[in-house]
Amino acid sequence: MAYRDLREFIAALDSKKWLHRVSAPVDWKLEITEITDRLSKSSGHPAGAGGPALLFEKVKDSSIPLAINLFGTKARMELALQVQDLNDIPKRIEELMEIPNPKGLMEKLKLLPKLAELAQFPPKVVSRAPCQEVVIRDNPILSILPILQCWPDDAGRYITLGSTITRNRQTGRRNVGLYRLQIFDDRTIGMHWQLHKDGAEHWRGYAKGEKMPVAVAIGGDPASIYAASAPLPPEIDEYLFAGFLRKEPVEMVKGVTVDLEVPAQAEIVIEGYVEVGERRMEGPFGDHTGYYSLPEPYPVMHVTAITHRKNPIYVTTIVGRPPMEDLWLGKATERIFLPLIQKMVPEIVDMNLPAEGLFNNAAVVSIKKSYPGQARKVAHALWGLGQMMFTKVIIVVDEHVNVQDAGEVAWLSFMNIDPKRDCFFVEGPVDTLNHASPEWNYGSKMGIDATVKLKEEGHSRGWPDIIEMTPEMKALVTRRWSEYNL
Repeated sequence: MAYRDLREFIAALDSKKWLHRVSAPVDWKLEITEITDRLSKSSGHPAGAGGPALLFEKVKDSSIPLAINLFGTKARMELALQVQDLNDIPKRIEELMEIPNPKGLMEKLKLLPKLAELAQFPPKVVSRAPCQEVVIRDNPILSILPILQCWPDDAGRYITLGSTITRNRQTGRRNVGLYRLQIFDDRTIGMHWQLHKDGAEHWRGYAKGEKMPVAVAIGGDPASIYAASAPLPPEIDEYLFAGFLRKEPVEMVKGVTVDLEVPAQAEIVIEGYVEVGERRMEGPFGDHTGYYSLPEPYPVMHVTAITHRKNPIYVTTIVGRPPMEDLWLGKATERIFLPLIQKMVPEIVDMNLPAEGLFNNAAVVSIKKSYPGQARKVAHALWGLGQMMFTKVIIVVDEHVNVQDAGEVAWLSFMNIDPKRDCFFVEGPVDTLNHASPEWNYGSKMGIDATVKLKEEGHSRGWPDIIEMTPEMKALVTRRWSEYNL
């Protein structure tokens, strides 16, 4: 059975002793961040590297408890998605995609909608919902929520794990995105949807002065929370994808002041609108890059209602210098979406988006190489796939290399490249948070071909073999190990 809501997931964490309840009073300003950051970077905690999930029961200025670091380890991410291993999910996706390798661009483009056609768990609309047990239409006040100020130079308090729901006016398709949301005051919120995000695309579909409905869901079942972070194409509804992950439909209910459906099992829902053309300076914000992102003008959400469960739980996260909780949200995405990438680029064997690369600064891919220039072809193909376009550095290695082993990748990459021959550069879109690019949203990217070079690639010399012991000697030493008294 899928988790019905956040509470069932928290109970599952508690039963495994992976949850720690903090009964001491704590401050939403900086204190919770410092506690959580220390634990998320810990290695020796009984709950494992990453520390425990936390439930702060008494947060200053609010009667609502706060949950954080729920997804902060590999084991907790697997528990959230109810799998033994994150690799179990791509196996299910591969089973759904039992179709021949695509021939030509049009067949490739048809692959992603195919998932939606095969999905068995579309969202289910209900008439009554726990998220609307309490409805505040008259004078909804955001300060009732224990929203964090995470870092000293943040511009204010930020919602960091809210699922922002919008609808494409032209197609009617819903999008659910995980954007940071700055609290300007009790009734207005800064909507940090970047230029390339679907929420921004929906906003551009309205004329100046028009009001676009928006809802922000906080909490819900863990698969639905994760799905808001997934880099899905516009053709696939995030709540349909969440239904696929949890093997049960996500229940939805009509908003009380907006023409949008919201997850019925959410803890809290903020409803409102964005008036097209209105912007306000948002930021700075201590972001997942480990740096403060600079202030920029962004749209403003005006709150029309707050609905919530009786005795709700506010769930949030913090971002900053890795490793943090978002590492495991990103690793789930890496594993889940690998089969889709392999369908588009079939020579890829494995992929690693290292935490230090923050999931859009670096990627390491291993390939089954069979012709000259193939590593370059793979890098350019990845730069053409959705949010992979933001990847600043792509390192391509041979199929025998374990891309999850940073030491092995570094050793073979440093040894295998001739910098002038094997490093190549392109220009194009970069992530808005990339402070190193000379222009906002535009900059350069580098590919590194760390594969064994062929003669046709300009390597006329021979290529040496890697040193390895014989299997027979390894077996002999293993058998005799106790005799050595080591």
